[in-house]
Amino acid sequence: MGLLNEHRILVTGVLTDDSLAFGIAKRALEEGATLALSGAGRGTSLTRRVAKKLGDVGEIIELDVTSPDQIAAAAVEVEQRFGRLDGLVHAIGFAPQSCLGSGMFAAPFEDVTTALQISTYSLAALVGAFRPLLQKSEALGGASVIALDFDAARAYPMYDWMGVMKAGLESLGRYLAKEVGPDKIRVNMLAAGPIRTMAAKSIPGFSAFEDTWNEKAPLGWDVYDSSPVADTAVALLSPLLRATTASIVYVDGGFHAMG
Repeated sequence: MGLLNEHRILVTGVLTDDSLAFGIAKRALEEGATLALSGAGRGTSLTRRVAKKLGDVGEIIELDVTSPDQIAAAAVEVEQRFGRLDGLVHAIGFAPQSCLGSGMFAAPFEDVTTALQISTYSLAALVGAFRPLLQKSEALGGASVIALDFDAARAYPMYDWMGVMKAGLESLGRYLAKEVGPDKIRVNMLAAGPIRTMAAKSIPGFSAFEDTWNEKAPLGWDVYDSSPVADTAVALLSPLLRATTASIVYVDGGFHAMG
């Protein structure tokens, strides 16, 4: 019997088969979950293509988090197909190029607001829209929301405004956990170490993370192995961590705690 048998889960952000979201979706299927995936705009065709590598994926939903109408329509579609949600994985992030690698004074406010809406505010938008379905969860301990994170307790080279967005995401996760906790919905951040994904390659100077992480992390770190992240996500989605909410769960080899 899988950890996620009878769980109905929406995974966002599956664009490539090297993404963290893909790894999480794959492990969730292995543990018995029924999945829906979402894509946005032209990226939806990529999601459909990659979903074929996963096999038994129930639905592909178009979901642009900058469109309130599309978010509402996605919630209706999931309700029609699934009736409820037991899990939601927020793996959405984007910042215009001016927000990364150029310091904190280069990006115009319009670019910063774009990053904020997509990378941070979208978590609240999705939890709010899908809350009625998450309330209907039949899982032991209720529904689970996971947001993919990157340690926001310190400033990293070249990460710039995206680091600010992750700090906001961590704070938002705590406030959401407080608000939806009485509905038996838990909200946690999964702060992963650097993994060589397509998204990571878009960050200027990403190699600076790779060069130091393995040396400093007490357990070491493999930037090509996302399986520890996927395994932790499965635990968070499952009833095993049903009393854990408003938390940042680090999967980074211990790097975040080192001086």
